Amino acid sequence: MVMVKDLTELTVKDLWKEVKEEEDWWGDLKEETQRLVKRLLESTMGEEVIAQLQVARYQRSDLRRGYRNGHRKRSLLTELGLLDNIKVPRDREGIYQPRILKRYQRRQGQVNEMVREMFLDGISTRKVQDVLKPMLKTGLSAQSVSRIIRSLDGEVRHFHLRRLGDDYRYLFFDGITLKVKGVSGVRKRFVLCVYGIAVNGIRELVSFRQASSESEAQWEAFLRDLYERGLEGKQVMIITTDGCPGLHRALDTVYPYIPRQRCWAHKLRNVASKLRRKNQEECLRQVKTIYQAETRREAIGLFRGWAKQWRNVEPKAVKCLEADMDEMLSFLS
Repeated sequence: MVMVKDLTELTVKDLWKEVKEEEDWWGDLKEETQRLVKRLLESTMGEEVIAQLQVARYQRSDLRRGYRNGHRKRSLLTELGLLDNIKVPRDREGIYQPRILKRYQRRQGQVNEMVREMFLDGISTRKVQDVLKPMLKTGLSAQSVSRIIRSLDGEVRHFHLRRLGDDYRYLFFDGITLKVKGVSGVRKRFVLCVYGIAVNGIRELVSFRQASSESEAQWEAFLRDLYERGLEGKQVMIITTDGCPGLHRALDTVYPYIPRQRCWAHKLRNVASKLRRKNQEECLRQVKTIYQAETRREAIGLFRGWAKQWRNVEPKAVKCLEADMDEMLSFLS
């Protein structure tokens, strides 16, 4: 027996050391939880059978609606691990189906979601198996993982066909490049994207589509799809772009009356590429003060002062920013 005095002298570190020396009680706790869950499932199904047959085991009754026929065993893969040999009651007519276990569903939704999230985070199908095994104490076949992942295709189709609300205040368009594995190997594909901020401040990815290029035709098809699904742009105050010529020509056709804002990050990269290395830091530092201005008038004054200072030293950089200056300051209106 441990005296109170001795116990008070023990540190937290000492107590944890004693616990770990006894046994791996975390593992035992998980196993006990699995047993309890399995017992709960079997008890629930037993009550369901009684309710269906209108008679308990070994009971005689004129209200009987059928007869038991033993049980079958099945396994269920859960986030706690594999629950093996669960006893599922059967009746002679084969009518009983447990509501607590969906027919043919051998994995809980949380496990499926775990697999899908790992795949979306870039973990390959084979590595998903390796990650799951220590957590669930069992493995999933490559075919099972692939079937779970294929369920994402239906969600993507639903995402692309859903009706869009016309309650966006700001829209951001951009084209990104991704590597896609095809029959002939890995190749680059363009993905046209639009991100939106609604009138209530909620931000979301509105839509995306794979495309062969960022041409006017590809962008126009993407924009028309948005328009036909409900995004008419009646509440949009401004559209932000990276300056892609194909996108701007498409916007002239589908959303011609919405003001546009050129992305400063893209523009600064273009300006930097035209500067000599020794002038980059100071010149770009001054450029940043332009879009940090509080008013359009202040920004115009800062731009003119910057252009006057650098026009003879870095004429290409000044011309690059000057060409789109009106659209660079749209947000200040």
